[in-house]
This record gives sequence, C-alpha cells and structure tokens, in this order.
Amino acid sequence: MQRRRFVLGSLFAPLVRGAASFVGLAALANSAQAQFKVDVSGIGATQIPVGIGAFRDLNHCPQPIADIVRADLTRSGLFAVSNLGGETLTEQGPPNYAAWRSQNLEAVAGGSVAQVAGGRWQVQFRLWDAVKQADLGGLALTVMPGDLRLAAHKISDYIYQKLTGQRGVFATRITYITKAGQHNFSLNIADSDGANPQFALRSREPLLSPVWSPNGQELAYVSFETGKPVVFMQDVRSGARRAVANFKGSNSAPAFSPDGGTLAVVLTLTGRSQIYLMPSKGGTPRQLMRSYSIDTEPTFSPDGQSLYFVSDRDGGPQVYKVGLNGGSVQRITYSGGYNVSPAISP
Repeated sequence: MQRRRFVLGSLFAPLVRGAASFVGLAALANSAQAQFKVDVSGIGATQIPVGIGAFRDLNHCPQPIADIVRADLTRSGLFAVSNLGGETLTEQGPPNYAAWRSQNLEAVAGGSVAQVAGGRWQVQFRLWDAVKQADLGGLALTVMPGDLRLAAHKISDYIYQKLTGQRGVFATRITYITKAGQHNFSLNIADSDGANPQFALRSREPLLSPVWSPNGQELAYVSFETGKPVVFMQDVRSGARRAVANFKGSNSAPAFSPDGGTLAVVLTLTGRSQIYLMPSKGGTPRQLMRSYSIDTEPTFSPDGQSLYFVSDRDGGPQVYKVGLNGGSVQRITYSGGYNVSPAISP
C-alpha cells in the first residue's frame, strides 16, 4: 500500500521559556491565565483508516489495552480508527483481508493479554496491511501491572511508525507545572496522554521552564525557592536535585544539547539577559556571544552545532541562529513583529 507521509513538528511548543527577560513576572502570571487557541488544519482528508480489534482476554486485564491504542492513534489526528464493530481479533488472526477492504480499512491490528508467572502480564499484538495483504509484524511484551499502559503506548508507536514511516512518541512522557493557590506549585510527570500523573517536586515558590535531558533520566527547570530564579537539575527516578546555575542575578531558560553534555542557560551576569554554555553537570559558564540586546530562549539544533534563540536586537523579539563557537548571527524570522519560542522538529 502507498503510505501517506507526514512531516510533523511539535504541536505544543513551550509558550514561555525565559520570557521574563521580555516581560515582568506579573505579566507572565496574567498571560498564563489568557485564552490560548490552536487551529490545526490539513488533517482529516488524509487520515489513514485503521481497525483495532478487541484483544482476547482483555476483560481480565486492569488496563484497556486496545482502547488506549485507539485513543493514541485518534489523538494524533492522522488515523481514522475503527474498533471492528467490537470483534475480537488476536495476534494469530486469521487476517480477513476481503472483509477489511470492504470496510475501506488500510491496516488492522489485533492481540491478546494474559497474566503469567510473577504477577506479570504478557501483551501480544500483530499488524496487517489490508491493501497489500501482508503481515507487518508485531510485538510480544511481558510487563508488570504498572507498565501495562506503557505496553499499549509501545504498540501505538509500532503502528504509527509502520504506517507513517516516522517514530511515534506515545511511549514518551511529558513534564509540566501546575499552580493551585498562591503558594502551591508542582512539577509533574505523566504519560504522553496525561495519564499516570506524578509529582516530581512541590514548592511554595514559582517553578518554570522544565526540560527533559536527552536520555530521559533528568529534568532541568527554574525554581524561585531561593528568592531568585535558579536552574536546578533533578534525577527523575531518585528525586535527587542540585543547583547547576546559581550565579549572580537571574538564571533561566535551560536547554540541553542533543548529547546531554552541555546546558544552555540565560544569565544576567552583565546586567542583560545573555546566553551561556556550561557543562550539564555544573561548572563555569561560557558566554556564547556578547550583545547590547536581550538574548533568551536558546534551543539547540538537532546536530548540536548551533543554537536558535530569541533576541530584541532589531527592535522587537525575533528568532536568530548562531554557531556554538559564536561568530555571525543569522536572523531567521522576518514576518511579524513578535516571534518567540523556537522549537526544532526532529
């Protein structure tokens, strides 16, 4: 079957990362309460019709594996998902290509869930190409009960990659900050669909700008617990944390290099917000470039050889690019007078 190919960027890039360089904290708080609307166009007419059958023995499983897979694929916007009318379909099939094509399905998946020794669960699944009448392979996962949702997300990633040619992100996690009351801030971690939320940190002072390390084992974020913005690093598994950028003035907008060895931060050592590079384990910062403007919101290029950032050097905030060894700065955005928060697609 001829697959539809999609080039996707991040739909929800961080709205504010180091934006305090442009606006006061009070304005930041007010903007967080503002309505934000995202219009997504171009999705719908090109959706791939996929059938996900009911997994055998699913009623005995503490997590609705097939429902999670369907929800993942539906949420991506790239698939028109059918439940095959509630029909049970295991990884053994047999594939009914004629019936599936009569339903205009391009691909169909089925599977089973069974409890095995040690309180673990075995999740098996298989995917078929209904157009080419071909077996596209599958997965066999043995997990503890707490990882059943992760197993479902891995199945979704498998289907996504087979049908689009791109890696899925359903088995990843998200981090975000919540505020409840005047002095109750929380750094949270959850599955990509928002399920299984957990507190990574609670604080009476504001928290900002959480970012994942490339290996997914640490988070960098900004905390005001000392009375000023300081960049902390925290181990996700153990909860151990340390200040990695606690220099004179403001420390904000952390960003990891692709290899995780370097951290870009925005410091006000000279009185203005400037971008510095430093080891992600901590150390002496190196100023990337010197300017009389506000430079903030650094983001590494995928190859780790340059940085995109926001600066008001031409009047209003625009996106620029510079090599890690400094040198000439290239302006990237020209349309409009306010362009911020660069986010680079994989």
